Amino acid sequence: MGLRDSHAPGTFSWTDLSTSDPAAAAAFYGALLGWEAEEVPAGPDATYWMMRVGGRDVAGMSAMREEQLAAGAPPAWLSYVTVEDAESGAARVAELGGAVMLPAFDVLDAGRMALVRDPQGAIFALWEPRAHIGAGLVNDPGAMVLNQLNTSDPEGAASFYADLFGWRITQVASEPQAYWGIENGGSLNGGVMALPPGTPAPPHWLVYFTAADLDAAAEVIAREGGAIVLPAVRIQSGRILVARDPQGAYF
Repeated sequence: MGLRDSHAPGTFSWTDLSTSDPAAAAAFYGALLGWEAEEVPAGPDATYWMMRVGGRDVAGMSAMREEQLAAGAPPAWLSYVTVEDAESGAARVAELGGAVMLPAFDVLDAGRMALVRDPQGAIFALWEPRAHIGAGLVNDPGAMVLNQLNTSDPEGAASFYADLFGWRITQVASEPQAYWGIENGGSLNGGVMALPPGTPAPPHWLVYFTAADLDAAAEVIAREGGAIVLPAVRIQSGRILVARDPQGAYF
């Protein structure tokens, strides 16, 4: 079982979706991954959708801000990494050539977070837990299982993240495409892959969720208004597919 009551520093511990329609997204992912949704207060005039499997928090959702919508920003999943101190972590990101997009701030009593960008442009969050550790369930069906960096410079990115978090990043495959595994404290923590030359997509972190039956999941995605971007393919540890939800977020 992937039950968690804490996450070690350097571990991917949470993910949430910024979307144009949280209610519709909650219905989509509920049908696909069995998530139970609860809308909770998140400050003045704001709410946050907590998504659960078996009563355990697995992900969150929030409505995109007006300025994001006006700028044409697409809905997207955000990956969070647990740190001991969000403020010093953000400062270290800047020292290593990244950028701080939002300095560390309190998220009610849940914890502190900072929004940062690596030197190649991939955005992620630092999470300093207080009342909320992040995901209470990982790896199992319906839960986050992997976070993959798709980047224009795998070697440069590997150096940055190794210095930032102490990750051990090693190449684990060369065919049909080079792939690097991320280890944190001796445990698999993610992956790195080069963006194909000429791709219009900027560097980004891609969130994977476990599906008990990938073929059945593909049918649900199509039925519920999503789209398959990369049909199911076999890898060393199982099978994966990449999809887009009805609002446009990739996973």
